[in-house]
Amino acid sequence: MFRRTKIVATVGPACSTEQMLETLIGAGVNVFRLNFSHGNAQSHREVAVLIREAAKRLSRSVAILADLQGPKIRIARFRDGQVTLANGELFTLDASMPIDDGDVTRVGLGYKALPGECVAGDILLLNDGLIELRVNEVVGSEVRCTVVAGGVLSNNKGLNRKGGGLTAKALTEKDREDIKTAASMDVDYLALSFPRDAADVEEARSLYQQAGGLGGVVAKIERAEAVADHNNLDAIILASDGVMVARGDLAVEIGDAELVGVQKHIIWRARQLDRFVITATQMMESMINNPQPTRAEVSDVANAVLDGTDAVMLSAETATGNFPELTVRAMDRIILGAERTYQMRHVSQQEAVLPEKIDESIAAAAMFVANRLPGVRAIIAMTESGSTPRKMSRIRSGLPIFAFTPHARTQRRVAMYRGVHTVPFESEAIMPEEVTARAVAILEEMGVVENGDKVIITKGDYVSVNAGTNTMKIIEVGGVIR
Repeated sequence: MFRRTKIVATVGPACSTEQMLETLIGAGVNVFRLNFSHGNAQSHREVAVLIREAAKRLSRSVAILADLQGPKIRIARFRDGQVTLANGELFTLDASMPIDDGDVTRVGLGYKALPGECVAGDILLLNDGLIELRVNEVVGSEVRCTVVAGGVLSNNKGLNRKGGGLTAKALTEKDREDIKTAASMDVDYLALSFPRDAADVEEARSLYQQAGGLGGVVAKIERAEAVADHNNLDAIILASDGVMVARGDLAVEIGDAELVGVQKHIIWRARQLDRFVITATQMMESMINNPQPTRAEVSDVANAVLDGTDAVMLSAETATGNFPELTVRAMDRIILGAERTYQMRHVSQQEAVLPEKIDESIAAAAMFVANRLPGVRAIIAMTESGSTPRKMSRIRSGLPIFAFTPHARTQRRVAMYRGVHTVPFESEAIMPEEVTARAVAILEEMGVVENGDKVIITKGDYVSVNAGTNTMKIIEVGGVIR
């Protein structure tokens, strides 16, 4: 059985060696995430080379996603490294105090604009929401608060305002330099942290393209403003090639109780708008230290799969965890289990994307037939850019879609799409009348189809033409193929 939902794994000290990267690809990783919040340009370049070499040895198409750090909305540091805040105590966030001079009564700010963006009654959340402060008053550079939910607070922890609204720009100067680095590395995807609206995504894309970047742009949905208005969310999705449900900061800003419904809406809407979607953050968190997931984590991953996410992402589990290979294998097992219980072969009219172009119409028609005609076992999309198989993958089906393409960049790019498997295929080296027969023969050699099975094939009349798909054929394996 081909696994449809893809696995994204974050690279870190636990898996950055050549051997471990190869092991993780063998275990099922489809996309590696390079977290630009850590490391430097040279270390990322070196890891990217190792990933490409490992994938080549295993004859796999593996994508690389470069994840920008985004704005650092953080507190400063404490003299003793950390403090313990008790409920009911007063605590001050002071933008003017030295950055290393914090104590149990106050701490400096890395985000100096905070005093101008807070008012009495605001709830501020620190350390992924574990510490909660209520703003009593703002006096000059000081945000004076009462501790509502205390605990241990250490250096440089993140800061959010409940409900969002902090105005830090999505792109920092560091991000702008990292965009140039990502472009020079020829990564397949660039992830933008904390976009507020479509304009942030468009700015990142413009800078990326100016630097020579050819990959797709992924918007990480993690601000309350991004999901507060459906029109704004739609605009962000449409400005992107795909989105990530970045549940850590998003949950802190909108509240845990709202997260599940918002996650399901983002996945559903991304599919409707012909974009891919990644579900991320703490999916297998316990496996950082344990060799088995919890039942809650099993359900979390499986439900994202059932909702139709293209990919599920591992962060610290593979970057710094003790069991990176076991974690990937566990996620692979859970995904396959979920997919076995829920394989649809009909089109929901509410989910179907209404075609506006010829290639979109062919993709929709192919999936319509595939979900209704008995005996269809696979779909072949001969593609230049990967656009046709992406459009096919937006429509639910239990059938594998095989993207036949000669381009290494396209082979890697479609590694992100749900249900799409890449096959390197040099159609220009084959006589035109033999192309279809050879493609079907490859699936036979792979053990995907056998005599009597039906295969749907889409292609264009001309090779090397993007968006040129204009033909659909239904082939019976073992019959006369032209």
